Amino acid sequence: MSGARGGAVRTLRVPGRHGYAAEFSPYLPGRLACAAAQHYGIAGCGTLLILDQNESGLRLFRSFDWNDGLFDVTWSENNEHILVTCSGDGSLQLWDTAKAAGPLQVYKEHTQEVYSVDWSQTRGEQLVVSGSWDQTVKLWDPTVGKSLCTFRGHESVIYSTIWSPHIPGCFASASGDQTLRIWDVKSTGVRIVVPAHQAEILSCDWCKYNENLLVTGAVDCSLRGWDLRNVRQPVFELLGHTYAVRRVKFSPSHASVLATCSYDFTVRFWNFSKPDPLLETVEHHTEFTCGLDLSLQSPTQVADCAWDETIKIYDPVCLTMPA
Repeated sequence: MSGARGGAVRTLRVPGRHGYAAEFSPYLPGRLACAAAQHYGIAGCGTLLILDQNESGLRLFRSFDWNDGLFDVTWSENNEHILVTCSGDGSLQLWDTAKAAGPLQVYKEHTQEVYSVDWSQTRGEQLVVSGSWDQTVKLWDPTVGKSLCTFRGHESVIYSTIWSPHIPGCFASASGDQTLRIWDVKSTGVRIVVPAHQAEILSCDWCKYNENLLVTGAVDCSLRGWDLRNVRQPVFELLGHTYAVRRVKFSPSHASVLATCSYDFTVRFWNFSKPDPLLETVEHHTEFTCGLDLSLQSPTQVADCAWDETIKIYDPVCLTMPA
């Protein structure tokens, strides 16, 4: 594995590993987790990579192998060393970066690939939500060995499950059934069903500044914003990607800025409040770009990973310029 500093882009090459998800630590500035798989996730094992930044580029701090591809990763919100990943074998894994071996625990209940995992962000609850190709969402307390609840209703594979950063016990899911769904843990049922696209929805995210605003990204190459108070029409639509939108993330630092990555190999930055919303297109990958995150500690910093066996951290021009 080699880390190189090319211009303002720090790159780590991970031979034989195709990146699926990248997430900055909420605690340690510059620390990044990446979930990756062999053979594009179709066969082979998976690896959880923990990276640190230094002046010369990116350094591999620790790596953990699993016997199936890893498709997503989420950091604990109450312990800086703990992460959860999810895998093609239907399991979730709990890891401790302070230990050389792992996992500490495995949660095996889903019957097909688990594509999404997210740790709750509201205070007073430490819960993990997972979304699977078995068409269910499961709720977990990482201190308990089995799931607390299973949510049914989606009619196709689930690609994305994301907690609300504002409303305790509330999360969103996006599915191949072309719907965005909002769920409430307390009622164990679906609160809102949004027929958001006429295509599979691969990603969704909550705005960090508006508890009613979500965004979806779909195979139709479009992004759509949804106000939960009135979901009959999107409040914005962003067009520009030329293949499926794989992941979308709202900025933690700018209320109307979001980032997307796509099977068109690009990462794009948008400001949905502007008449010309596309701020910047980054073209530094040569394969499907699957993982994307914006740093909470360093407001200009972005991380991404792709099937070209590279993980990159950089400061896009549009985030370093005053709005």
